[in-house]
Amino acid sequence: MSIGAEVAAHLPFLRRYARALTGSQSTGDAFVKATLEAALADQQLAESLREGRVPLYRAFNKVWSSAYLEVAAEDESQGMHEAAAQDQLRRITPVNRQALLLTTVEDFTPAEAGEIMDMDEDDVNRLVAEAVEEIERESTTKVLIIEDEPLISMQLEDLVRSLGHEICGTAATRTQAQQVVAESTPGLVLADIQLADGSSGIDAVHDILEIDTVPVIFITAYPERLLTGERPEPTYLITKPFQEDTVRAAISQALFFGSSRPLS
Repeated sequence: MSIGAEVAAHLPFLRRYARALTGSQSTGDAFVKATLEAALADQQLAESLREGRVPLYRAFNKVWSSAYLEVAAEDESQGMHEAAAQDQLRRITPVNRQALLLTTVEDFTPAEAGEIMDMDEDDVNRLVAEAVEEIERESTTKVLIIEDEPLISMQLEDLVRSLGHEICGTAATRTQAQQVVAESTPGLVLADIQLADGSSGIDAVHDILEIDTVPVIFITAYPERLLTGERPEPTYLITKPFQEDTVRAAISQALFFGSSRPLS
């Protein structure tokens, strides 16, 4: 296979990475183009690209590191979720952002990312941990728990607090949820469907969404009630009994993207 064919197979992924790193498709593509031009001008560099993705990303890194550019304005071609993700990524430094993207979005091992970034594997792991910590710190919010079973409500409270978030209130009925929201608008809602007095957690959530758009995670023993096809089905629907890691992951993703809308 020719060098051109080898590189072409990896270009869509490199362009994805460049876009996430810079915040703009046009800026990302400009760095990818500069990388390819550098390879054309350097036969040794060009030959190294036969060895797969790592040398290609390493070549890109050298170009980007020498003149990276932050893009303040939102790229018009971005969707809602990508724009939200970029807003989160801009909060961390470029080198931390790079380590995070390489080991998550691009699925390189820490050792491979270290080779790309010209640093030790331990340093990559440290940068990733710092990036995750910074994103989680900036994403803290107030959480409303709508749940009529006291033990489950307490379990969710402990879980939410362990992630660094604040409980703005708990509610066992639709009326109680209305009372909490009247005093403090939550940034995230965890909601059961069937509540203590026979009222509906779905209706309670609709009340909240009429006031403000906030991410919602439904946690219920009756998921079929939300999977009827009669209305838009929720992105985050967790079935009881639940695994705490599942709830943690849903909370992190919902807050990272700032939305309950499905990812496209």
